[in-house]
Amino acid sequence: MAVEKYLKPSVINQIKRLDLRAQFVVKGFLHGLHASPFHGFSVEFSEHRKYSHGDDLKDIDWQVYAKTDKYYVRKFESETNITGFLAMDLSHSMGYTYQQELTKFDYAICLAASLGYLMISQQDPVGLITFNDRIRQSLPPKSKRTQLGNLLSLLSNLEPSGTTDFKHSVGQMISMFKNKSLVMIFSDFLVDETETLDALYRLKHAGHDVILFHVLDEAEVNFPFQGVFKMRDPETDEELKIDAEGHRKGYLAQIAAFRDDLAKNCSRVGIDYVPIDTSMQFDKALIEYLHSRRARG
Repeated sequence: MAVEKYLKPSVINQIKRLDLRAQFVVKGFLHGLHASPFHGFSVEFSEHRKYSHGDDLKDIDWQVYAKTDKYYVRKFESETNITGFLAMDLSHSMGYTYQQELTKFDYAICLAASLGYLMISQQDPVGLITFNDRIRQSLPPKSKRTQLGNLLSLLSNLEPSGTTDFKHSVGQMISMFKNKSLVMIFSDFLVDETETLDALYRLKHAGHDVILFHVLDEAEVNFPFQGVFKMRDPETDEELKIDAEGHRKGYLAQIAAFRDDLAKNCSRVGIDYVPIDTSMQFDKALIEYLHSRRARG
């Protein structure tokens, strides 16, 4: 399996294979934890009962305690395993890197592999969808150990290409999903923000849990350019000559506003928004997010 190209020596240290890297990330996260970070995605709050000696303190409902001055714990009733889908933006802009070892697409693959490993280790089925202007490939969700190999095999043969039509692609996804699912989307979202949000709202309204991994290159976030240089649209090939000093302040303000707007609008409807750039160690970024998700859950 030709997956080693996604993990350069400076990124993976001594771990050479993506499946082992994913395993390393997941075990690092799960070390010392007794509950899944996804606990609560597919369970419903059913009732309270009085706290008994030996109950886990983290299950105490402190809001009930504040009102009654008595300790009650939350009881949960499982419905079904979580069905997860890794939705990977395959458009040409995802292949960009300025000076990092990994392109945005390579970086997203590392994230997706780790999350896929995590779900399979919990015996939750996970599938894969790739898209640009429409859905290009799909792998049905399964929970078998062999599924991770299937995921990596498909990902390792992909090359970013084409333009993005996120709204259309999400519409196709919704028609594909048979049950309420956990949809993990990996994209740079360099498309119309209104259409992006409309598509995400539709996905959420259909009953799915959504996590947005907004992957940008370090240069797209920090604008390290100097002097006069050419900027090229990676999907249309349009070129512009830019004076870096004249545009730096305005650009940085715009990219910050872009990320803030996505974060606020996602939060408003209960979508998790995870802003990431390729200068961040992907395992550290993912572990920090999973810890925060579990704490909220």
